[in-house]
Amino acid sequence: MSRYKIVIQYDGTNFSGFQSQKNQSGIQDNIESSISKLNNDKKIKIYGASRTDAGVHALGQVAHFDLDSKFSESELLKALNARLSKEIRISHLTKVNKNFHSRFDATSKEYHYLCSLTDNPLHLRNHFQVKNLDFDLLLEVSKIIEGKYNFLSFSKFSNKKNNFCRIFKSKWVFDDKKDEKLSYIIHGDRFLHHMVRYLVGTMIAVSQKKISIDDFKNLLSSPIKDAKIFKAPGKGLVLKEVFYEN
Repeated sequence: MSRYKIVIQYDGTNFSGFQSQKNQSGIQDNIESSISKLNNDKKIKIYGASRTDAGVHALGQVAHFDLDSKFSESELLKALNARLSKEIRISHLTKVNKNFHSRFDATSKEYHYLCSLTDNPLHLRNHFQVKNLDFDLLLEVSKIIEGKYNFLSFSKFSNKKNNFCRIFKSKWVFDDKKDEKLSYIIHGDRFLHHMVRYLVGTMIAVSQKKISIDDFKNLLSSPIKDAKIFKAPGKGLVLKEVFYEN
């Protein structure tokens, strides 16, 4: 029996999230079905690094599973992709140490959030369409987030004992020369439930002058549960990469 690490890309639009669901509409269900078909239909469970929500996408989700296979790594990768939904692809597959755990061994994650500044219908599926932004304010408020803070105000139903996260990078960048697309990039050691979406929605609200930058600072300095703030939709969120020590 060997343990395999896989890196997964997916368009999450038509899925109820990464995690397995009762109605079999999770990314995990689709991948497990593909693996099980290569294991005489015996159930194989995969373990993901991040439980992305409904409509959220990934370019670098990581998971692991155990399988007794006669295939080489390249053959197994090809066989799995041939059986997956067209909206899911495994980009890398490697054998790893049996002690490797995709979730618990992760040291940090990077997410990107995609925004469109136009009404271009091609952006509807995986961009949050926004207008009337003050880009200087966006840059200013994004830098406030860098460091270690209690992000309770920016989480959904958090019952965690530890709501502190260390953010290594937080910045907004234009994606094209026409300045039609804007991305938010955040890299941190951990994230609370819906945290990136709350951060993006509230930063955009600051940029649109719906709330002040001081209001945003207060949410960090005086964290409160169930804060009445702004949340960006899931469709713009992409899990870009999961990092490990080795």
